[in-house]
Amino acid sequence: MTPTGRDDLDEEAELSDMWVAGRAKATDGTADGGGGRTRTTDGTARDPGEGPHTGGAVPDAQAEAPGSGQVRPLVAASWRRSARAHVSPDGAARVELDEDELADIRDGHPLAAAMPVIRELMGAYATDGEHLLAVCDAAGRMLWVEGHPATLRKARGMNFVAGARWSEAAAGTNAPGTALAVDRPVQVVAAEHFRHPVRAWTCAAAPVHDPRSGRVLGAVDITGGRRLAHPHSLGFVQAVARAAESQLALLGPAPEAGRASLAALGRDEALLSLGGRRVRLGRRHSEILVLLAHRPEGIGGEELLTLLYEDESVTPVTLRAELSRLRALLGPDLLRSRPYRLAGGMDADFAAVDRRLASGAVAAAAGEYAGPLLPASLAPGVVRLRERLAGRLRAALVDRGDPGLLADWAYSSWGEDDLVVWRALCATVPAPQLPPVRARLDSLDAELSSGATVLQRPGPHTHR
Repeated sequence: MTPTGRDDLDEEAELSDMWVAGRAKATDGTADGGGGRTRTTDGTARDPGEGPHTGGAVPDAQAEAPGSGQVRPLVAASWRRSARAHVSPDGAARVELDEDELADIRDGHPLAAAMPVIRELMGAYATDGEHLLAVCDAAGRMLWVEGHPATLRKARGMNFVAGARWSEAAAGTNAPGTALAVDRPVQVVAAEHFRHPVRAWTCAAAPVHDPRSGRVLGAVDITGGRRLAHPHSLGFVQAVARAAESQLALLGPAPEAGRASLAALGRDEALLSLGGRRVRLGRRHSEILVLLAHRPEGIGGEELLTLLYEDESVTPVTLRAELSRLRALLGPDLLRSRPYRLAGGMDADFAAVDRRLASGAVAAAAGEYAGPLLPASLAPGVVRLRERLAGRLRAALVDRGDPGLLADWAYSSWGEDDLVVWRALCATVPAPQLPPVRARLDSLDAELSSGATVLQRPGPHTHR
């Protein structure tokens, strides 16, 4: 199945032709191009119109993107992985867990805590639409499969049941299995499935991540008939996955008792919570605490001076006066000197977003990002932190390609002029939602051509 001496781009180009996508290849990647007959993995010849019969053969489906006449690259790549895993196109998923094993795994699985939210959002939709909601673990084992009774009975015929493994390597191309394989939301429509028995179905799934570690916990899926073959289905399941991650974040461990916390995102004056009281800080004190929270090991006086003041003529006396006033506000037990540091540590909202990004929990990071860090601050150290965090989150959103997350950024006050994000949103948003996005992008492009976009002019959160 895997050609030798060629890269995936070559394979993608071949699979963009529907007839080529439907033929089987020899295991060494060769195909008989003379007489129109190909070799299956067992070495037997097969006519072009004949469906595949052996594990490792690419399915003969015409799984093209709507209106394009081409196999979608995501599907083509999944078919290749399925073939390399020796998935039989005519096989069925294997039920691996009996009732007792299934009950034990459900009880101890992190996603059990999110099931009330998932059922609330998807339960009625699945039942009324004669669909199924399903939740699997990170290994692709179905832990919950619920929905319309008649659809449940039909799904048993292909072993789409709790306890069955639907990972891509075990069951071929399918929405929950492929979503886990590529760690992104996926919709698989009818003939795009690798296995023949599944091609009467359409499904959409999105991975769910641990909001603290970023680890993939499993996937949430909606499965049914052709009525699900709509971009709204993918957007819906993405929203459910994000809601599940938010619920898990809310149920996470509470902050350590007595530990100070700082909220500085989206506000010019930070809010400090300390010992049961909340203090709104002035702008300079906000900047000092942001910098010290970012550097728990401490900062020397001379370095702190350069991080705080644009004006190089500001003297250390001025800084010491600010720190003295801050110490009087916080108490001597929290603010220490030589070097300046925070005793006992401090939880900061911008640091939490940074940790989520580092662990790969992009949706959780975006959900906690309340706006730019101290947006009105001109302190050089704060400006660097602000631009670094916003840039990392923005890049992660563009890379993830989740239209919901991109829209949250684009329609925010800080993202309304972000040309890169609007372009990414235009490339991923479902067709019914495209016209206003395209109109906004055209407007930004026109501003760019006249040299007046946010990339050239100072805005509320950018400084020359």
